[in-house]
Amino acid sequence: MFMARRNRRALVGVVAVAALAVAGCSSKAKTAAAPTTSAASSTAAAAASSAPVAATSAAATTAASSAPASSPAAGGAPQTITIGLFGTFGFKEAGLYDAYMKLHPNITIKEDDVEQSSDYYKALQTHLAAGSGLDDIQAIEIGFVADVTANHADQFVDFNSLPEGAQLKSTFYPWKWAMATTSDNKTVGLGTDAGPEAMCYRPDLLKAAGLPSDRATLDASWSTWQGFINFGKQYVAKTHKPFLDSAASIFNAAVTQGTEGYDNSSGKPDVKNSDGVTTAWSLATSAAQAKITAGLSQFSTPWNQAFANGAFAAISCPSWMLGYITSEAGQAVSGDWDVASLPGGAANWGGSWLGVPKAGKNQAAAEALAEWLTAPAQQITMWTSQQHFPSSSTAAQDPAVAAATSDYFNKAPIGQIFGDSASKLKQQPIGPYDTQIQSDIDTSLTNVETKGEAPAKAFNEALANIAQVVG
Repeated sequence: MFMARRNRRALVGVVAVAALAVAGCSSKAKTAAAPTTSAASSTAAAAASSAPVAATSAAATTAASSAPASSPAAGGAPQTITIGLFGTFGFKEAGLYDAYMKLHPNITIKEDDVEQSSDYYKALQTHLAAGSGLDDIQAIEIGFVADVTANHADQFVDFNSLPEGAQLKSTFYPWKWAMATTSDNKTVGLGTDAGPEAMCYRPDLLKAAGLPSDRATLDASWSTWQGFINFGKQYVAKTHKPFLDSAASIFNAAVTQGTEGYDNSSGKPDVKNSDGVTTAWSLATSAAQAKITAGLSQFSTPWNQAFANGAFAAISCPSWMLGYITSEAGQAVSGDWDVASLPGGAANWGGSWLGVPKAGKNQAAAEALAEWLTAPAQQITMWTSQQHFPSSSTAAQDPAVAAATSDYFNKAPIGQIFGDSASKLKQQPIGPYDTQIQSDIDTSLTNVETKGEAPAKAFNEALANIAQVVG
C-alpha cells in the first residue's frame, strides 16, 4: 500500500527517463516515447511534441477543452507559483512547467523539492500548524493523505466545492478521488498518478524449469494467490531456487484486495479484525514456510542485484516498479522479463495528490495550475514521458496509455494490464497510521521468513508494536 522503507518517487525519478521502453521505442533512446498505436495517436504525438497540453485522443481533447474556471489570463500581473514536492515528480522533466509558462507568460513556476517524503511531510505539518511557510501547491503522498483529510482538510482548498468540481471529479478513478475526500465531501487534492499492480516475472527462468511461461497461461494458473504459491512450489522443486523475491511481495499486494486493509469502515486502525490483513498474512506466511521466497529485503542491495542475476523469478510490481526493474537489471536482460496480471484481483501501491493550501499567496493561480497539471492530457504526457500511470480514468483510456506495450518486458501490454487493475480497484478505508502499521507487519513477516518464527507469534508481536504506535 505504501513504500515504508524508501521514497518511491526518488526511485522513479532516477529511472524514468532511462528505463521503460514502450512500443516503438529504441533501446538507445534517452527518454521514453509515446507508443504509436493508431493514426489518431500519431497525430496527437506530433501535436504533443510542440506543447504537452495537446490532447492525444478524442477523450483527452474533450477533457482538455474544459479549461479550469480559475485559469489565469495569458496576460496580467506577474506571479510566481511555488509547488512543494518530494523526490522527483517529473513535471519539470516532462516539460510541463515550460508548457504552462508558455501558455501563461505572466506565470513563473518555482519547484520546492525535498528528497525524502517523510522529511517533506514533517515540514508540511509544521507549516500547517503555524499557518505560514506553505507553498502555493503542496504534494500529498498516499501514506499521508488520510492525515490531511482527517486533520487538515479545512486548511486546503476543497476542489469538490469549486464550480468545475463535478467536471474534475469525472476525469479521475472514483477510488482515487475518494481517497482525498473527507466524510463531509471535501476534496483536498487532485490525483497525480497511481500504482496499479501486476506480477513481473522471468519467462526465461520458467522455461528453463520446464514450466509454462506465456502470460495467458500464467494469468489462468495465477488467478488466485494459492495457485500462484502452488506454481512457486513447482518451480522450487525443479530448480532448487527461490521463486519469489520475498513474502512481503505477496502481503503488500494482497492486503489491498480485502474489503478492509489496516483500518475499519470508520477509518480507525483495526488490524486484528481486517479481512485484508488476515488473508494476506496467511498467504505470505504460507509462502515463507513453503520456502518459495528468497527472503530479500525490498530495496536492499542484494534485492537490487537479484533483478539481473536471476535470484528469483517473480515479484509483485506496481506500474512504477517497471522502471525500477529496468534500471537495476539493465539492458543485458531486456526481453527476459514479462508482466502478467496480479493474482487475486486488483491492487494499488503508490500515488499522490496536489493540494492548494488556503494560506498560500496565490490561491486562484495555484488552483488553475494544479488542475492543469493533473488534467488528462498532462497525465498522458506523464505516462509517455515519465512512466507515471495516470490516476485519471480518462487519461488511462487514451490509446497512448491503454495500448502501450513494453519492449523491455517482452512486449507485454502494460497499458492494458495496469489499466485493468486500476479500473477494478475498490477503495479501502485508510488511516493516518497505515505507513507505520505496514512497516511493523513487514518486520514481523521477515522474522517468519528469515528466522523461522511461528506466524502466530510474529503476528502478535506486530499487533503489540502497532498498539504502541496508534495508542
